[in-house]
Amino acid sequence: MSNAAPEHITSRDNALLKELRKLAQDPGAYRKLGRIWLEGDHLCRAARQRGVRPAIAVFSESFWPQAQFEWTDAADRTLIVADALLAGVSGLESPAPMGFVMHLPMRPELVADAPTVVLDRLQDAGNVGSVLRSAAAFGFSQIVALKGTAALWAPKVLRAGMGAHFGLRLIEGVEAELLDGLTVPLVATSSHHGDWLHQAQLPHPCAWLLGHEGQGVSAALEARASHRIRIAQPGGEESLNVAAAAAICLHASAALSGS
Repeated sequence: MSNAAPEHITSRDNALLKELRKLAQDPGAYRKLGRIWLEGDHLCRAARQRGVRPAIAVFSESFWPQAQFEWTDAADRTLIVADALLAGVSGLESPAPMGFVMHLPMRPELVADAPTVVLDRLQDAGNVGSVLRSAAAFGFSQIVALKGTAALWAPKVLRAGMGAHFGLRLIEGVEAELLDGLTVPLVATSSHHGDWLHQAQLPHPCAWLLGHEGQGVSAALEARASHRIRIAQPGGEESLNVAAAAAICLHASAALSGS
């Protein structure tokens, strides 16, 4: 708990405000700065519900009078920022009147037997966030993002994840060799070959391999898999969006566990 009085920022040149702009608008800035910007009421609540205490809580000047009753002492430090300045921080068309700055969590160790989703060079931030949301919903507690995958804590990924980040073990920026530490079977998704999902005997728990939006799972990574799965598409489309395919596959796995 902090009893420090809120600090007011009225200058565009404030050093912390400059840092917030970087965190909000540069997808990889959190890696350099070691801090993450959570913009908006929903993400802030999701973090707090998971026991995350931010380093800084930031509120617009006009929002603070009503926010203080709920959010006083939410963080170690509270900043009140002039509305126009806070709007200039945001990367959104409709800027939110509040946000949290949290420290970047240390990368967790791989849990060998955890239900896992492996992201192989997924590029689209919306897809990555949607996959994380499905993983959390269907009990896949560990995410391994191989090098070349969109930054997991980037603002667009956070927004698409809708708070899922705070219930997952997120391991990013690693080589495929890390997967040697998994004891669960690897299951590769494919558009063109493998067993049909609705007929397959899926292992549980397992690690689902999800690949690049255009190229799919790399040949080297697929070679590590013990199972290859494709989804029937009676409508005749060539392939599904990777986030949609992930939701279908992870739901099928969750059904096996009775969850």
